[in-house]
Amino acid sequence: MSRTPRQPVWPIYRRLLGYTRRYWPFLGAALVGMSVEAIAGASFVRLMEPLTNNFVQPTAEDAVFLPLAIVGLFVLRSLATFVTDYGMARTGRSVVRDLREQVLAKYLRLPSAHFDAESTPVMVSRLNFDTEQVTQASAEALKTLVTDSLTIAYLLGLMVWASVKVTLAMLLITPLIGVIVWYVGKRYRRISGGIQDGMGRMAASAEQSLAAQQDVKIHGAQSLETDRYASLANRILGLNMKVESTRAGASAMVQLLAALALAAIVWVAAREALQGRLDAGQFVMLMTAMMAIIPSLRRVTSVQTAISRGVAAAERLFAILDSEEEADTGTRPLARARGELAFEHVSLRYRDQPGYALQDISFVARPGTVTAIVGRSGSGKTSLVRLVPRFYEPTSGRITLDGVPLSEYRMADLRRQIALVGQKVMLFDDTVAANIAYGTEADRGAIRAAAEAANAWEFIERMPQGLDTVIGENGALLSGGQRQRLAIARAILRDAPILILDEATAALDNESERLVQDALQRLMPERTTLVIAHRLSTIEHADQVLVLDQGRLVEQGTHAELLAAGGLYAHLHSLQFRERNSG
Repeated sequence: MSRTPRQPVWPIYRRLLGYTRRYWPFLGAALVGMSVEAIAGASFVRLMEPLTNNFVQPTAEDAVFLPLAIVGLFVLRSLATFVTDYGMARTGRSVVRDLREQVLAKYLRLPSAHFDAESTPVMVSRLNFDTEQVTQASAEALKTLVTDSLTIAYLLGLMVWASVKVTLAMLLITPLIGVIVWYVGKRYRRISGGIQDGMGRMAASAEQSLAAQQDVKIHGAQSLETDRYASLANRILGLNMKVESTRAGASAMVQLLAALALAAIVWVAAREALQGRLDAGQFVMLMTAMMAIIPSLRRVTSVQTAISRGVAAAERLFAILDSEEEADTGTRPLARARGELAFEHVSLRYRDQPGYALQDISFVARPGTVTAIVGRSGSGKTSLVRLVPRFYEPTSGRITLDGVPLSEYRMADLRRQIALVGQKVMLFDDTVAANIAYGTEADRGAIRAAAEAANAWEFIERMPQGLDTVIGENGALLSGGQRQRLAIARAILRDAPILILDEATAALDNESERLVQDALQRLMPERTTLVIAHRLSTIEHADQVLVLDQGRLVEQGTHAELLAAGGLYAHLHSLQFRERNSG
């Protein structure tokens, strides 16, 4: 996925904070807790004056009042800290949940072209890693920023009240701290963007290596894959160390400046005390306030890391949420189509690809007929059937269903007319019944009937819990033929007027292919069927055969007609016939 240009920080952060509005009771309680926490901390510093003076000139009242005041302040601060932590955690985790739900929902509404440009591991990284960074900016960092900023403000107020000159001595250093904070924040954001991009690529590299572990082993390429992963990990290590060195350097600089400010305070305070304008209690209070401000200044400086990471992550998430969705401008409802599909001079060119995947394709597929699509690898067979459910839009020409352009139908209504069984079956880590009934409401009887019609019941009834057996990720507990038959059962239950079979038997052994073919024969009647066929022997009875070559429709006719013509189809058929006989 191409990277979007950097946007100003504040609009992104403001948009991110907008997600907290739904949780204003928790956020409001947390803000009250932060204020109380800061006031309690400043009030304790304020007690330094009477505590010090009480030791110089002790009184019986202060001996009772001051200990009770200290206990009361810390009890109040503890309660405020609990309310703050709970309120911010509840708000932050809720924002992360909402973002994850919105981003996943958005991904599922994006056009298929997006999935060609961005790998699945990178998308999962967006959902898991980037959203986790957001909670640090929307909750933890906000808590630190508000609490410590209020603490600094209250303590400065105390210092001004005690001595304007001493406070001014400290404030001479403050602009330099502000410059450091600004520079650190800018640098953090730039580095954080690189870290998050790298995390996605690292996840993609790891998933690719692990998914292909058998190929890696057979080629002895373990070191190659490890080195590839290590180079990505080392880049992230370098970026993280830049973040840490920047944070540590900024923190050290803030401490040095704070020490200079402290020295200035001591010098000015000593002169004020000599002139009788500052007593011992006020001096101790000023020093305590200054010492309390230093860690708050350090935390405010360090919080730039979390905010910058959160803003960089939010920018990437908002880029997804702002992406253009599948065009669904159709208004015509469609309960059930007859199923007449017509391609009229259809061409397709994928984004960022130099040539055409399909060029000037025209044919009609009528209800109750089988249209087989054959050709060499890369000839455009899968591209052609992808256009029917509008996974992609034609670059030119048009496709009609029952005489109406596909774009005029509502997208959901159009896709309800189509059942798709591919070579790579997608099953879910759920029960057999849930996989067969996926996306539909069906009772147990209908599910069983579909399983029987798909020749799947013979293995389902042998499973430990029958239809209620969980089949693992993508049907890991099933064989290839069993997965295909579950997919066919799903298509039978869907009862759609258009059936697309994308090399549904290409990877099966002879016995599994026979069972699947038998199930398909029950599924195909009275439907408009498009079959992408690898084994030409399986489409001898098709009503028409389309032969594609380099994206063009070069031959069209029945199996017998095309054999008699002696063209590309006859050549492909003779090649397979020789391979079968030699095998």
